Amino acid sequence: MMAEPFATKDDVQARYPSDAALLCADETTREPDWARFDAALADVSMEIRIILQARYTRAQLNDLDAESLGALKLFAIDMAMYRVAVTFARSTEEIKTRYDIAVTRLEGVASGKKGSLTFNSSGSGSVDGAPTTGSPGEAIVVAPERQFSRASMREW
Repeated sequence: MMAEPFATKDDVQARYPSDAALLCADETTREPDWARFDAALADVSMEIRIILQARYTRAQLNDLDAESLGALKLFAIDMAMYRVAVTFARSTEEIKTRYDIAVTRLEGVASGKKGSLTFNSSGSGSVDGAPTTGSPGEAIVVAPERQFSRASMREW
């Protein structure tokens, strides 16, 4: 099952109404080809997930809060605009710059250097009843409470 795209063509039209229609206008009919935008949005949403899976699990990416989803929507729109512009040979320096900024920020979030995403719940699951908030590849240690301490062993 494919995950929902982070943005829709309605989001693109709301953000860049004239640019979106011009970028995907068919050469002969001059009517917008929104199917290409839908395909581009699905592709960039998959690309975003792949980039972010360096740090976040699939469960975490499915539990993003509204603020994180809003940020990813902006990145998806800019990335899709670039893909559609390239498809129709209508790319501009501004569109390319917005795409590059979106990818750079996503890679920064994935590496933990430029912020992090936030979630609806406190964790993405549990191990033996203890909530986990770790990233893929991160060791999670679940152990019983410490029995010996410096203070309790002082008499020995």
